[in-house]
Amino acid sequence: MAPTAIWATSSPAEFASAQPASQQPHTPQGPVLAIGSLTTASNEQYQRLITGLTTDGPKGKVERQLIDRVLDGGMTLLATHYSAIYIILSASDYAELGARIPSLIQVLFTSLQPHATLHLVSLSSADASRLRSELLLAGFTILPLASSSLIAQKPATAAAASLKSRSIAMPLKRKADGTSKAAKQRLWTLETPTASTIDPTTLLTPSDLARPIPTCEPFVDGEPRRKKACKNCTCGLAELEEEETRAAEATQKLVAVDVSQNGGVTEFDAKEKERILKGLADIQAGKVTSSCGSCFLGDAFRCASCPYLGLPAFEPGEKVEIDFGSDDI
Repeated sequence: MAPTAIWATSSPAEFASAQPASQQPHTPQGPVLAIGSLTTASNEQYQRLITGLTTDGPKGKVERQLIDRVLDGGMTLLATHYSAIYIILSASDYAELGARIPSLIQVLFTSLQPHATLHLVSLSSADASRLRSELLLAGFTILPLASSSLIAQKPATAAAASLKSRSIAMPLKRKADGTSKAAKQRLWTLETPTASTIDPTTLLTPSDLARPIPTCEPFVDGEPRRKKACKNCTCGLAELEEEETRAAEATQKLVAVDVSQNGGVTEFDAKEKERILKGLADIQAGKVTSSCGSCFLGDAFRCASCPYLGLPAFEPGEKVEIDFGSDDI
């Protein structure tokens, strides 16, 4: 299908209805991602887009992220996960992106499902012209609609549609040589028709045939265990103990206690301990960064990919102490 330049309506509810029926053979189902910036969040354009998607947009969960979190690797977009992605940025945001636009479009292309759409909302004519060529190079199909926005659709076969795919290498077959082929077969023949064979069991000694004596107690279900697995366990007891340990660690809950005057108690899984400790180290070292300005206020104000999720509220530069000494309140 030859790509066609189009325009789109600005209302989220009209994106699906304005698209021709011939271009909607399959409607993807799944979460929707809304990406904004600090500029569009401050002038409430981002909030209006999210409100429109939540009330009148496609059915499904609406995830919210800021553009710098996506570009800096603060969160990872899952492959073929989203049914639609909406981006609303200012003209200054597109100017700052510059050479990073192709890599951003490629990441968004990978995270979309087949037939899913990418909506670039409130574009200037200059930005729309530049982004249209980048979308076509990434493998998108531009949908024919009229508005100040741009809609691009991911084809069903993304590998065949991408213009940046690798060149196809044609293997060159070597001319068959019957003489050399027969010589190779003779070289790797390990036995001849006249070679005599022996019984392999005659090579075993009585000690080889004897049943090995286990060095530790084998586990019997329903009976009390009297000994732990030895260092060189061969009866399967060591594997059973490792499986029980992993199962216990997977269900273990840890409690983080903020020992400040107005501190609180937070319960989380044991697998989150490393992330909590890293966030705590960043706070104490003064390396705290926040693109939305809400990371310091607590979990109620943090986004889903915030690195400080699970930590108590704090002030920049404040020393936070968390006790990991107990596994229960």
